Amino acid sequence: MLSKRVKDYRKKKNLTQQKLAEKTGLSFNTITKIEQGIGDSPTLKTLIKLADVLDVGLDELVGRS
Repeated sequence: MLSKRVKDYRKKKNLTQQKLAEKTGLSFNTITKIEQGIGDSPTLKTLIKLADVLDVGLDELVGRS
């Protein structure tokens, strides 16, 4: 599940939700919604920003093997 993976990778990088928001240029609210699995599905642009900051591949982030 994307929400769990984002949260796990964020914690491995010792980032708060606020810090992840700042580094990705996304809002704190967006990060919170993604980690809670609520709202619309994130855009590809959003997923790329997250993957870049979290140092994981896009496939890995979305759970595609």
